[in-house]
Amino acid sequence: MNLTLTETAAQEVKKFMDTEGVTDTAGLRVRVVPGGCSGFQYAMNIEEAPAPTDEVVDAGGLRVFVDMFSAQYLDSVQIDYVSSVMGSGFTFNNPNSSGGCGCGSSFSA
Repeated sequence: MNLTLTETAAQEVKKFMDTEGVTDTAGLRVRVVPGGCSGFQYAMNIEEAPAPTDEVVDAGGLRVFVDMFSAQYLDSVQIDYVSSVMGSGFTFNNPNSSGGCGCGSSFSA
């Protein structure tokens, strides 16, 4: 699986993890869940350890946990963190999506 985080995205996640004081086994869970206006949406959270069936990816110096369902949609995805006048947040560049919506948080495949 080829999932990447830009340096900016990795720094934002590390900053949050340092603030929360997580353990060495912790990592970033990235997943795809049904929903959103285009059919699927991205979700991210910090977890203490991977599940037994997770794929663990080293991305931007972070351990990233991906479940088997999400892996099929997240291969070759790049996660970035963008700051602008309109706000800041994580963005997903997914070459596998066949469509998306204006909000940028949901996609179709």
